[in-house]
Amino acid sequence: EARRHDDPQRAAVSAAEQWRGPAGAPSYDDYLAHDGVGAPEILKRKWWRELGTAPLDAARYVSPEFFEREAARLWPRVWQMACREEDIPSVGDALVYEIVGKSFVVVRTAPDRIRAYYNSCLHRGRKLLLGSAPGSSCAHVDHLRCPFHGFTWNLDGTPKSVPCRGDFPTLTDDESLRLPQARVETWGGFVFLNMDAGARPLAEHLGPLPEHFARWALEHRWKAAHVGKVIACNWKVAQEAFMESYHVIATHPQILEFCADANARYDILSDHVNRNLTAFGAPSPHLAGRTSPDRAYAGMLAMYGHRDAGGDAPLDWYEARRRLGARVRASFARAYGGDWSTAADAEVLDALVYNVFPNFAPWAGFAPNIVYRWRPNGRDVDSCLMEVMILKPVKAGAVRPRAVPFRLLGADERWSDAKELPILGGVIDQDMENMPYVQEGLRASATGRVHLAGYQESRIRHFHETLDRYLA
Repeated sequence: EARRHDDPQRAAVSAAEQWRGPAGAPSYDDYLAHDGVGAPEILKRKWWRELGTAPLDAARYVSPEFFEREAARLWPRVWQMACREEDIPSVGDALVYEIVGKSFVVVRTAPDRIRAYYNSCLHRGRKLLLGSAPGSSCAHVDHLRCPFHGFTWNLDGTPKSVPCRGDFPTLTDDESLRLPQARVETWGGFVFLNMDAGARPLAEHLGPLPEHFARWALEHRWKAAHVGKVIACNWKVAQEAFMESYHVIATHPQILEFCADANARYDILSDHVNRNLTAFGAPSPHLAGRTSPDRAYAGMLAMYGHRDAGGDAPLDWYEARRRLGARVRASFARAYGGDWSTAADAEVLDALVYNVFPNFAPWAGFAPNIVYRWRPNGRDVDSCLMEVMILKPVKAGAVRPRAVPFRLLGADERWSDAKELPILGGVIDQDMENMPYVQEGLRASATGRVHLAGYQESRIRHFHETLDRYLA
């Protein structure tokens, strides 16, 4: 069993010793120490515990039996992010959320109340509401009516009308006709549901996440993009491709000059939460001696479609980050208004990626926040739905806009075809070149084993450790 450390600081040092990184490369903590504004304490603190080194069984990704265990023991018992509050801002706004054959109508029933009803008529089981795509927004509704025979419910789940009600001796009272519902709670502008009436509260599931994100307040942002695509791989294969920076050297070589991949930091925050902190505006340690601060500076500007206006070249990597941070803060002030002077370089430049078990990954910081979600595609062990959202700050003095509608890419469309993902789409396309072939390779494996790096892929091992608790 994994050995736990009582002293988080001591344990983090112990973990770092497992992977020292290329000689002479600054650590992520070094970049925080030289932040031009001053990095917040929540980024400086470290958490760690030992996770073991045993390989994983490839059957976890390809076995229909393992998939069915997840369907029976994981998804009915865990908190899942269903949508954003601004997806359904008005009373009567509703959408459909689906997971491994279960379907829910998530509807705002009052200005301050959201419910998630099982999307099944109590008469013959017909779905009450259909979505044009998984997770898509649906039309405004005044009530929920089954199109088959006309059973109708009020938004609060109580029966409104039943044709020939006297012919149903087992449905004589209103309580027996009330729509069953899952538990619903909210955090950070997100709506979560849980099918388990006995599950611990969402706040306990999220653990340290609310404290960490208090500074970044995702509840005051709005969903400016939401794109998804069905991928030919298990949902865990897709998720794990975004849980480490180790793959940058081979999959995203174009960002090596300004992405410190091999010296990223990984933290295990609680049973359900971990994070990856990767510095941008600094080079990969793999390029030691083959790049310069001015190239890192210019390369990151070019990624965003800007050019260096000239002037003296940055003296070192820390100065390059400070200059980039200043430029980003100025651009935020122009775009959104308000005072950004206290936003640290790390908070406007870096990939600060948190994962919340089982399938939700919000980016921290003040830059437009990327949010990932991965779900099984129905009951198919070999495919999944990956979704990408972008949350943007609400302009100073403005009302939070309604969320944009969900866009499901077709089989022949690429992520880069989604113009609402201007930079990110092309990067994800590179990830797509791996995922289906990981699934095929796992099926073809002669050993049936998956080996994980001790430190750089520790978040993946942490995920499987928690998954095993649910499956047990």
